[in-house]
Amino acid sequence: MSIPSIPLAGVIGHPIAHSKSPRLHGHWLKRYGIPGHYIPMEVASNDLAHVLNILPKAGFRGVNVTIPHKEAVLDIADVISDRAALIGAANTLTFQSDGKLHADNTDGIGFIANLKHNAPDWDPAAGPAMVLGAGGASRAIVAALLHERVPAILLANRTRARADALKAHFGGKIEVIDWNNVPQRMEEAATLINTTSLGMAGKEELKLPLDGLQASTLVTDIVYTPLTTNLLATAHERGCPIVDGLGMLLHQAVPGFERWFGMTPDVDEDLRQVMLR
Repeated sequence: MSIPSIPLAGVIGHPIAHSKSPRLHGHWLKRYGIPGHYIPMEVASNDLAHVLNILPKAGFRGVNVTIPHKEAVLDIADVISDRAALIGAANTLTFQSDGKLHADNTDGIGFIANLKHNAPDWDPAAGPAMVLGAGGASRAIVAALLHERVPAILLANRTRARADALKAHFGGKIEVIDWNNVPQRMEEAATLINTTSLGMAGKEELKLPLDGLQASTLVTDIVYTPLTTNLLATAHERGCPIVDGLGMLLHQAVPGFERWFGMTPDVDEDLRQVMLR
C-alpha cells in the first residue's frame, strides 16, 4: 500500500523573514485539514536556478517568489503565462507533472478581486483610473485595469522616465502626467490607486493635495501596513469609497494554493483577522 506524499509549497525571497505568506497559506491548510506545509525560504539570486531545480525532487508542488526574484524567474521558467509575460515578472511558480516550470503573475488578479470583493459597485468603465507609481506592482495593476477595460489610465511617477517606459510597454490608453500635476488632474479619476510604498509604516508619506478628489472616486492603496493609510483616511473623510491593500495580498494567493493543494480557498473576514494579528 503506497503512502500519499505530503504536498509542499513555499515562498522564496531575499530577505524573506517579513513575509506574511506562510501565515496566510498555513491558515488555509489548517482550515481545510490538508496535510501539507508552506515554508519560507531565503535564497540568494546566485542560487535561484539551482534551488528551483531541486525543489520538485523534494516534493514541492510550487512556490511564490518575491523580491528580488520576480523578474529573474522568467529566464528560468519553461512555460510563462500571458499575464507574466506582459507584466515582465512572476510571483507564482508551479512544478508541473511533465517536469516543466510554469510561471504566472497573480498580483493583478488579486488587485481586481480585492476591488470587486470590497467595492462590489465599482465599475471599471466609469472613467479614467489614476495610478500613482510605475514599479513592479504598478505594471501588474495597469495590465489588470486594461484587461478590465478602463477607458484610460492617468499614470504618474516621481521619476517620469519610469512612467514613460511603462506607457511604451502598454500603449495608447495610458497618459503619463507629471507628479506635480497630479492634484490638478485628480478630479478626472473614477478610480485612484496608490501602487507606491509612500505611506507605508517606516516610509515617507504620500504628500499630495487631495482637494480635487471627487466623492464618487474609489480610492485604494496597495499598502496594508498601516491598514488605513493617510491617503485612505483622507479619502474617507471626503466621502469616497475606499479599499485597503490587505485584500490584494489575500486574493493573489488563491490561484497558487488552488494549484498546489487542490482546492479553492475562501477569502473572508476570518482570514483577514488572522492576518491582522
